[in-house]
Amino acid sequence: MRPQRVDPGPDDRLYPPPRPRPGDLIAGLSVTLILIPQSLAYAELAGLPSYYGLFAAALPPIFAALAASSPYLQTGPVAMTALLSFGALSTLAEPGSPEYLGMAALLAMVVGLTRLLIGLGGAGVISYFMSQPVLIGFTSGAAILVVSSQIPTALGAATPEGKILYRAGWSLFHPGSWDIPSLVLALGVIVAVVVARRVHPLIPGVLIAVIAGLIVGNVMDFSGPQIGEVPTGFPPIGLGLPWSRLPDLFLPGVVIALVGFAEASAISRTFAVQDRSGWDADREFIGQGLANIASAISGSFPVGGSFSRSSINRSSGAKTRWSGAVTGVGVLIFLPFAGVLEPLPRSVLAGIVIAAVASLIRPDQIYRVFKYSPAQGAVSAATFALVLLLAPRIDQAVLLGVGMSTAVHLVRELGVRVESRFIDGTLRLSPGGVLFFGSQQILTEQFLFHLNGNPDAKVLEIDLDGVGRIDYTSAVVLKSLADDARIAGLSVRLMNVPRSARRIMNSVWLDEPPGMAGVRPLLRRRRRDD
Repeated sequence: MRPQRVDPGPDDRLYPPPRPRPGDLIAGLSVTLILIPQSLAYAELAGLPSYYGLFAAALPPIFAALAASSPYLQTGPVAMTALLSFGALSTLAEPGSPEYLGMAALLAMVVGLTRLLIGLGGAGVISYFMSQPVLIGFTSGAAILVVSSQIPTALGAATPEGKILYRAGWSLFHPGSWDIPSLVLALGVIVAVVVARRVHPLIPGVLIAVIAGLIVGNVMDFSGPQIGEVPTGFPPIGLGLPWSRLPDLFLPGVVIALVGFAEASAISRTFAVQDRSGWDADREFIGQGLANIASAISGSFPVGGSFSRSSINRSSGAKTRWSGAVTGVGVLIFLPFAGVLEPLPRSVLAGIVIAAVASLIRPDQIYRVFKYSPAQGAVSAATFALVLLLAPRIDQAVLLGVGMSTAVHLVRELGVRVESRFIDGTLRLSPGGVLFFGSQQILTEQFLFHLNGNPDAKVLEIDLDGVGRIDYTSAVVLKSLADDARIAGLSVRLMNVPRSARRIMNSVWLDEPPGMAGVRPLLRRRRRDD
């Protein structure tokens, strides 16, 4: 069998669509049964009426299937993207208000266009740029916020206004405000979903919990809050978005486009490795971009790839990317009958979210990063803390985490060490690490320190065997230091130039004025040896 490409070129993004297989129909419909209740829960997490989740679950999976490279990736409302959306929007408008709803759709458009441009521009490699320490800290912190946001609903408690953690704490410490039937239902849902998942991934624990919740809401005199009115019919299609608010949503939209893609990227890569097949980050960016644009014109909110639903899709026998389209069509068919969900207790939705996200709270992963790299562990822990402190603006926490990760990398890159050895009038200086423009000051200071400390030196040997990389600036700095040593009366020898740096070193050092006799023959000799 001919192997698939791991990194298709730009002209390969639009492969002829594969033929749907019977397994795609069964898998797609199986995911539909899970997606419908999940979409309701994630819409509320994003600060929208629950039925908006159905809009985000209908067209986006269909549009994503047009370009997806993974046959298993299932697109729609997901917890982390919903929380990021809530953080970006809740400081700009009252959740659930008409202004809020309009900005949610505009945010989806920004996310969609950003991902689409990245994919069409062939810049899918950017999906690898988010450091693992930042992702680990963000995921655990965001999972805590997601669970905390659902605690008042699970308890059936009416809390005072405040941030997510405050409202969760208030509801926990005021048991008199609890609605016992809501609490029992939420706990039952969590147990049902967790047990079903452990027995077999294809057991629809979420569906079972929703059916039980509907029975309770219809038959019993349930005292807790319920979903209430759910409009039936297809989502309104249009581009009547509040474009004047674009400046407020541009940066959060870009952050959500990049951070939210991490889950879709991880799903596609994981399954590609397990199947020994290929995947294309550019195509996934395009597919996820189209999905969010579809969500925007449906008047809904940003969407992403779901690991749990993708796993169910794969286990149910999906063979091509059209299984995702089947899921979207299934939701569309259900929309005229969505009114049957009106009696569903809201605590059921809270239990679904908690069961789906609680396992992502992994402080042990932060400790593991600390164990192997204290600096990276500090970045992970700081990102975790910032997510909790800055909530709901967790997009700002992500940006600060990326900034800290970049700073740690630069500090490590700046850590140039220069070892010296002086024997019989010969001073050998051996720099190690990465020589780039940011390390030129440290490199110069250490060279001068060793030269001044060995006034009897007659020969200077610069040994580059321990250098990982040399950029143009560093090559010029090394040449300048050699020039200064020559003027001071030393003979200069350059040794063990890394193969990767020989071209740039030749271009800089072979243009020196007369007098660098010890350098020119060495470089030319090594060039002949190549």
